[in-house]
Amino acid sequence: MPAAFIGHGSPMNALEHNHYTAAWRAFGRSVLESFGRPRAILVVSAHWYINATVVTAMAVPRTIHDFYGFPTELFEVQYPAPGLPELADEIADVVEPTWVGADLDSWGIDHGTWSVLVHAFPDASEPVVQLAINAEKPLDYHLELGAKLATLRERGVLILGSGNIVHNLGGMDPALGDRGFDWARRFDDEARARLLTDPADAVGLREHADYSAAVPTPDHFLPMLYFAGLAAADGSGVDVLTDGYAYGSLSMTSYTLGLGRTNARH
Repeated sequence: MPAAFIGHGSPMNALEHNHYTAAWRAFGRSVLESFGRPRAILVVSAHWYINATVVTAMAVPRTIHDFYGFPTELFEVQYPAPGLPELADEIADVVEPTWVGADLDSWGIDHGTWSVLVHAFPDASEPVVQLAINAEKPLDYHLELGAKLATLRERGVLILGSGNIVHNLGGMDPALGDRGFDWARRFDDEARARLLTDPADAVGLREHADYSAAVPTPDHFLPMLYFAGLAAADGSGVDVLTDGYAYGSLSMTSYTLGLGRTNARH
Protein backbone atom coordinates (compact mmCIF):
# COMPACT_ATOMS: atom_id res chain seq x y z
CA MET A 1 0.00 0.00 0.00
CA PRO A 2 1.11 3.59 -0.52
CA ALA A 3 1.53 6.18 2.23
CA ALA A 4 0.80 9.89 2.37
CA PHE A 5 1.15 13.05 4.39
CA ILE A 6 -1.88 15.31 4.10
CA GLY A 7 -1.89 19.01 4.99
CA HIS A 8 -5.45 19.05 6.31
CA GLY A 9 -5.95 22.71 7.30
CA SER A 10 -9.34 23.86 8.56
CA PRO A 11 -12.00 21.32 9.59
CA MET A 12 -14.26 23.11 7.10
CA ASN A 13 -12.44 21.25 4.35
CA ALA A 14 -14.63 18.31 5.29
CA LEU A 15 -17.61 20.20 3.83
CA GLU A 16 -15.90 22.18 1.09
CA HIS A 17 -14.88 21.32 -2.45
CA ASN A 18 -11.61 22.98 -3.41
CA HIS A 19 -8.35 21.99 -5.06
CA TYR A 20 -7.08 20.41 -1.84
CA THR A 21 -10.10 18.20 -1.33
CA ALA A 22 -10.00 17.35 -5.05
CA ALA A 23 -6.45 16.11 -4.56
CA TRP A 24 -7.52 14.00 -1.57
CA ARG A 25 -10.31 12.47 -3.67
CA ALA A 26 -7.85 11.77 -6.48
CA PHE A 27 -5.51 10.11 -4.00
CA GLY A 28 -8.24 7.80 -2.71
CA ARG A 29 -9.32 6.87 -6.23
CA SER A 30 -5.74 6.11 -7.22
CA VAL A 31 -5.27 3.84 -4.22
CA LEU A 32 -8.44 1.88 -4.98
CA GLU A 33 -7.73 1.63 -8.70
CA SER A 34 -4.06 0.66 -8.39
CA PHE A 35 -3.93 -1.33 -5.15
CA GLY A 36 -7.49 -2.28 -4.23
CA ARG A 37 -9.10 -1.67 -0.86
CA PRO A 38 -6.71 -1.28 2.06
CA ARG A 39 -6.92 -3.86 4.78
CA ALA A 40 -6.91 -0.87 7.15
CA ILE A 41 -6.01 2.81 7.19
CA LEU A 42 -3.58 3.80 9.95
CA VAL A 43 -3.58 7.55 10.61
CA VAL A 44 -1.18 9.66 12.65
CA SER A 45 -3.27 12.76 13.30
CA ALA A 46 -2.06 16.03 14.79
CA HIS A 47 -5.17 16.07 16.94
CA TRP A 48 -4.29 13.07 19.07
CA TYR A 49 -1.27 14.52 20.86
CA ILE A 50 -0.91 12.97 24.31
CA ASN A 51 1.74 11.65 26.73
CA ALA A 52 1.81 8.08 25.43
CA THR A 53 2.27 6.00 22.29
CA VAL A 54 -1.00 4.12 21.83
CA VAL A 55 -3.27 2.98 19.03
CA THR A 56 -7.04 2.77 18.90
CA ALA A 57 -8.23 -0.79 19.41
CA MET A 58 -12.01 -0.52 19.47
CA ALA A 59 -14.25 -2.30 16.99
CA VAL A 60 -16.47 0.75 16.46
CA PRO A 61 -14.53 4.03 16.81
CA ARG A 62 -16.63 7.13 17.41
CA THR A 63 -16.44 10.26 15.26
CA ILE A 64 -14.85 12.99 17.41
CA HIS A 65 -15.71 16.66 16.83
CA ASP A 66 -12.62 18.11 18.51
CA PHE A 67 -13.17 21.82 17.73
CA TYR A 68 -15.53 24.66 18.53
CA GLY A 69 -16.97 27.73 16.88
CA PHE A 70 -17.84 26.06 13.58
CA PRO A 71 -21.24 25.63 11.86
CA THR A 72 -23.68 23.02 13.13
CA GLU A 73 -23.37 21.20 9.82
CA LEU A 74 -19.76 20.34 10.63
CA PHE A 75 -20.70 18.86 14.01
CA GLU A 76 -23.23 16.66 12.24
CA VAL A 77 -20.61 14.95 10.09
CA GLN A 78 -20.16 11.29 10.95
CA TYR A 79 -17.51 8.94 9.60
CA PRO A 80 -18.76 5.48 10.59
CA ALA A 81 -15.72 3.43 9.61
CA PRO A 82 -15.09 0.26 11.61
CA GLY A 83 -11.95 -0.26 13.65
CA LEU A 84 -9.55 -3.20 13.46
CA PRO A 85 -8.71 -4.18 17.05
CA GLU A 86 -6.22 -6.88 16.07
CA LEU A 87 -4.01 -4.32 14.34
CA ALA A 88 -2.95 -2.95 17.76
CA ASP A 89 -1.04 -6.14 18.58
CA GLU A 90 0.42 -6.24 15.09
CA ILE A 91 1.71 -2.68 15.39
CA ALA A 92 3.20 -3.45 18.81
CA ASP A 93 5.05 -6.42 17.27
CA VAL A 94 6.52 -4.59 14.27
CA VAL A 95 7.86 -1.63 16.29
CA GLU A 96 9.52 -3.60 19.11
CA PRO A 97 11.25 -2.69 21.38
CA THR A 98 9.25 0.56 21.23
CA TRP A 99 6.25 0.21 23.52
CA VAL A 100 2.81 0.80 22.00
CA GLY A 101 -0.35 0.53 24.08
CA ALA A 102 -3.96 -0.13 23.07
CA ASP A 103 -6.75 2.42 23.58
CA LEU A 104 -10.06 0.66 23.99
CA ASP A 105 -12.43 3.55 24.68
CA SER A 106 -10.91 7.03 25.11
CA TRP A 107 -10.46 8.15 21.51
CA GLY A 108 -11.85 7.31 18.07
CA ILE A 109 -11.60 9.14 14.72
CA ASP A 110 -10.77 12.84 15.11
CA HIS A 111 -11.19 15.58 12.52
CA GLY A 112 -7.56 15.41 11.44
CA THR A 113 -8.54 11.99 10.12
CA TRP A 114 -12.18 12.20 9.05
CA SER A 115 -11.97 15.62 7.37
CA VAL A 116 -9.59 13.98 4.89
CA LEU A 117 -11.17 10.52 4.67
CA VAL A 118 -14.66 11.84 3.88
CA HIS A 119 -13.13 12.88 0.56
CA ALA A 120 -10.51 10.17 -0.01
CA PHE A 121 -12.65 7.19 1.08
CA PRO A 122 -16.20 8.56 1.34
CA ASP A 123 -17.98 5.24 1.83
CA ALA A 124 -16.16 4.71 5.18
CA SER A 125 -15.90 0.97 4.58
CA GLU A 126 -12.16 0.61 5.25
CA PRO A 127 -11.22 0.02 8.92
CA VAL A 128 -9.56 3.07 10.48
CA VAL A 129 -7.00 2.97 13.30
CA GLN A 130 -5.26 5.99 14.81
CA LEU A 131 -1.79 6.17 16.34
CA ALA A 132 -1.34 8.82 19.03
CA ILE A 133 1.59 11.22 18.88
CA ASN A 134 3.62 10.95 22.08
CA ALA A 135 4.24 14.56 23.15
CA GLU A 136 7.04 13.54 25.50
CA LYS A 137 9.32 12.13 22.79
CA PRO A 138 11.95 13.98 20.68
CA LEU A 139 11.68 14.48 16.92
CA ASP A 140 14.00 11.57 16.14
CA TYR A 141 11.70 9.16 17.96
CA HIS A 142 8.80 9.97 15.61
CA LEU A 143 10.92 9.66 12.47
CA GLU A 144 12.27 6.29 13.64
CA LEU A 145 8.83 5.02 14.65
CA GLY A 146 7.52 5.94 11.21
CA ALA A 147 10.29 3.87 9.62
CA LYS A 148 9.40 0.90 11.84
CA LEU A 149 5.80 1.03 10.63
CA ALA A 150 6.90 0.49 7.02
CA THR A 151 6.37 -3.29 7.27
CA LEU A 152 2.63 -2.71 7.66
CA ARG A 153 2.41 -1.38 4.12
CA GLU A 154 3.38 -4.85 2.87
CA ARG A 155 0.43 -6.21 4.86
CA GLY A 156 -2.19 -4.07 3.16
CA VAL A 157 -2.20 -1.13 5.58
CA LEU A 158 -2.42 2.36 4.11
CA ILE A 159 -0.54 4.80 6.36
CA LEU A 160 -1.39 8.51 6.51
CA GLY A 161 0.09 11.41 8.44
CA SER A 162 -2.34 14.32 8.84
CA GLY A 163 -1.19 17.74 10.01
CA ASN A 164 0.40 20.84 8.47
CA ILE A 165 4.12 21.41 7.97
CA VAL A 166 3.58 25.12 8.63
CA HIS A 167 0.90 25.65 11.27
CA ASN A 168 0.84 28.97 13.11
CA LEU A 169 -2.75 29.76 14.09
CA GLY A 170 -1.75 32.93 15.92
CA GLY A 171 -0.18 34.29 12.76
CA MET A 172 -3.15 33.78 10.44
CA ASP A 173 -4.24 36.77 8.35
CA PRO A 174 -7.59 36.20 6.56
CA ALA A 175 -6.71 38.99 4.14
CA LEU A 176 -3.95 36.80 2.67
CA GLY A 177 -6.39 34.12 1.49
CA ASP A 178 -4.38 31.43 -0.28
CA ARG A 179 -1.04 33.26 -0.08
CA GLY A 180 1.75 32.41 2.33
CA PHE A 181 4.02 34.68 4.36
CA ASP A 182 7.61 34.75 3.13
CA TRP A 183 8.81 32.83 6.19
CA ALA A 184 6.10 30.20 5.68
CA ARG A 185 7.10 29.71 2.07
CA ARG A 186 10.79 29.47 2.94
CA PHE A 187 10.17 26.78 5.54
CA ASP A 188 7.73 24.86 3.35
CA ASP A 189 10.17 24.97 0.44
CA GLU A 190 12.98 23.62 2.60
CA ALA A 191 10.74 20.83 3.89
CA ARG A 192 9.92 19.93 0.29
CA ALA A 193 13.57 19.87 -0.71
CA ARG A 194 14.41 17.49 2.11
CA LEU A 195 11.44 15.18 1.59
CA LEU A 196 12.14 14.88 -2.13
CA THR A 197 15.88 14.23 -1.75
CA ASP A 198 16.64 12.80 1.71
CA PRO A 199 13.51 12.25 3.84
CA ALA A 200 15.53 11.16 6.86
CA ASP A 201 16.95 14.69 6.95
CA ALA A 202 13.51 16.15 7.70
CA VAL A 203 14.44 16.17 11.40
CA GLY A 204 17.06 18.79 10.53
CA LEU A 205 14.28 21.29 9.88
CA ARG A 206 14.43 22.06 13.63
CA GLU A 207 17.60 24.03 12.85
CA HIS A 208 15.92 26.16 10.17
CA ALA A 209 15.78 29.90 10.87
CA ASP A 210 12.00 29.92 10.43
CA TYR A 211 11.27 26.81 12.52
CA SER A 212 9.94 28.69 15.56
CA ALA A 213 7.49 30.67 13.41
CA ALA A 214 6.42 27.71 11.29
CA VAL A 215 6.24 25.22 14.18
CA PRO A 216 5.25 27.12 17.34
CA THR A 217 3.92 23.80 18.65
CA PRO A 218 5.02 20.43 17.22
CA ASP A 219 1.65 18.65 17.03
CA HIS A 220 0.90 19.42 13.36
CA PHE A 221 4.53 19.04 12.26
CA LEU A 222 5.15 15.59 13.73
CA PRO A 223 2.81 13.61 11.42
CA MET A 224 5.11 14.64 8.59
CA LEU A 225 8.05 13.00 10.38
CA TYR A 226 6.18 9.68 10.45
CA PHE A 227 5.76 10.01 6.69
CA ALA A 228 9.43 10.97 6.33
CA GLY A 229 10.40 7.84 8.27
CA LEU A 230 8.28 5.70 5.96
CA ALA A 231 9.86 7.36 2.93
CA ALA A 232 13.37 6.86 4.29
CA ALA A 233 12.64 3.16 4.83
CA ASP A 234 11.16 2.83 1.33
CA GLY A 235 13.79 4.69 -0.67
CA SER A 236 11.70 4.93 -3.84
CA GLY A 237 11.04 8.67 -3.77
CA VAL A 238 8.31 11.04 -2.64
CA ASP A 239 5.84 12.93 -4.84
CA VAL A 240 3.94 16.14 -4.18
CA LEU A 241 0.18 15.58 -4.20
CA THR A 242 -0.90 19.20 -3.84
CA ASP A 243 0.48 22.43 -2.41
CA GLY A 244 -0.56 25.91 -1.35
CA TYR A 245 -1.22 28.11 1.68
CA ALA A 246 -4.09 29.35 3.79
CA TYR A 247 -4.20 32.72 5.54
CA GLY A 248 -0.46 33.25 5.31
CA SER A 249 0.64 30.88 8.05
CA LEU A 250 -0.73 27.44 7.10
CA SER A 251 0.92 25.18 4.53
CA MET A 252 -1.48 22.82 2.77
CA THR A 253 1.27 20.84 1.03
CA SER A 254 0.63 17.09 0.81
CA TYR A 255 2.90 14.25 -0.29
CA THR A 256 2.53 10.65 -1.43
CA LEU A 257 4.83 7.65 -1.32
CA GLY A 258 4.60 4.60 -3.55
CA LEU A 259 1.77 5.98 -5.67
CA GLY A 260 3.46 8.03 -8.37
CA ARG A 261 2.44 11.43 -9.62
CA THR A 262 -1.22 12.37 -10.08
CA ASN A 263 -2.83 15.25 -11.90
CA ALA A 264 -4.12 16.70 -8.63
CA ARG A 265 -1.23 19.00 -7.86
CA HIS A 266 -2.19 22.70 -7.75
